[in-house]
Amino acid sequence: MSREKEEAMAAIEHETTIAEAADRLSRELPGHRVEILQGRLTATPPADGSHALALSWLIERFYDADAREAGLRYVQGVGLWLPTGSDDYAIPDFALVEADFRNHKVEKNCYAADVFRLVVEVTSSNWSDDIGVKVDSYAKAGIPVYVIADRHHDEAILCSDPRNDTYRVRRTYKRGESIPLPESIGVSVELQVDLLLDGDEH
Repeated sequence: MSREKEEAMAAIEHETTIAEAADRLSRELPGHRVEILQGRLTATPPADGSHALALSWLIERFYDADAREAGLRYVQGVGLWLPTGSDDYAIPDFALVEADFRNHKVEKNCYAADVFRLVVEVTSSNWSDDIGVKVDSYAKAGIPVYVIADRHHDEAILCSDPRNDTYRVRRTYKRGESIPLPESIGVSVELQVDLLLDGDEH
């Protein structure tokens, strides 16, 4: 057998792991958010303007609430290591984390779930993941509060009190309403549904 054929056979026999596929996809699709959710590889395109403005508004909201004074930080696009699979991780749109979260890095720029107090996802083309598999994954990771700005259904969802791998509380909020976040996150904050969905006043 020629050397070229041997190399080709070796390439065919080498099974690419999902983690390797995620790394390759991240390189091939710059600007996309690549995640592994319960063993499934996903890639989300860059955010649109309203999505980006919603995240900017969240930063302003938690700044006004003195989150830093409470020993917390608010971050965008920081990896969260998940317990649902050996390579599982998510990259939430927005998170409220312990101030020392950088000391709890697991791998692949992802951090341990127990430093996250709050996670927020603003839905885009992958909306079904945000309202489905991520609810399950974040509950299993013990994330205390998960807020979904569900632009597909024009509403917001608050998930809290994770126990036995599920959120015991799940409430839906409509436009014109505000979401009172549990004070257990460390700060007192209410989130206006319209601003979560639109990112700005119209």
